[in-house]
Amino acid sequence: MTPLDLDDDACVLVLTGAGASADSGIPTFRDAKGLWRTHRFEDVASPDAFRRDPTLVWQFYSERRAGVLKAQPNAGHHALAKLEARLGARFLLATQNVDGLHGRAGSERLLEIHGNLLKTRCSSCRRPPFEDTDVYDESPPFCGECQARGKTALLRPHIVWFGESLDPEHLRTLESFMVDAGRRLRFVAVGTSGNVWPAAGLVDVARRVGGRSWLVNAEPAANASAFDHFVCGKSAEVLPAFLGVA
Repeated sequence: MTPLDLDDDACVLVLTGAGASADSGIPTFRDAKGLWRTHRFEDVASPDAFRRDPTLVWQFYSERRAGVLKAQPNAGHHALAKLEARLGARFLLATQNVDGLHGRAGSERLLEIHGNLLKTRCSSCRRPPFEDTDVYDESPPFCGECQARGKTALLRPHIVWFGESLDPEHLRTLESFMVDAGRRLRFVAVGTSGNVWPAAGLVDVARRVGGRSWLVNAEPAANASAFDHFVCGKSAEVLPAFLGVA
């Protein structure tokens, strides 16, 4: 395996998907046990589902929280944090994962574009998302700040649900990083299916700005042909050497 080409002015953008956390024991949505196996996406992971049955939605996400809290960052997560420490502002990590493992491994230049399972926000007011490891398997929690103002509003998981848009600030940050890097860009997608948009289109943006691209995956993704290079393997096993931080 040839290590990633990191000359003196290279700028690295990494996108991670479910495969990056597989070696930490985190299942994908579709592989998750429990409520996910007995309910449709629409039942537990959409705004309509939350309005219809917030207790069920919180039971599902509480179940997932409990699993995430038992997991630990793997060697791939730590390798990315080490590369960030070396490159500083020339590094950016965007993840589709909601498990919070990148942050626990030390990553700071991080965009959690689908949210964070261990954060909660109000479904009504503009209260910033806050750290929350509680499980709510009996009844959904209410927003204390809304209650203090005489209003009633439920708290919800800080997750981008089906039918919701990504944070436009995240998209602007990604675009600015890629455009500013231009030919210096090294785009690396790790453990992604290549089916989830707009993240799946980042490889096309990389080509458009003149950068180069690598896919690191246990198997070819749906958009594998769009990448310049393919590194076959589990991220925890190949990333340390590939990124030159082993």
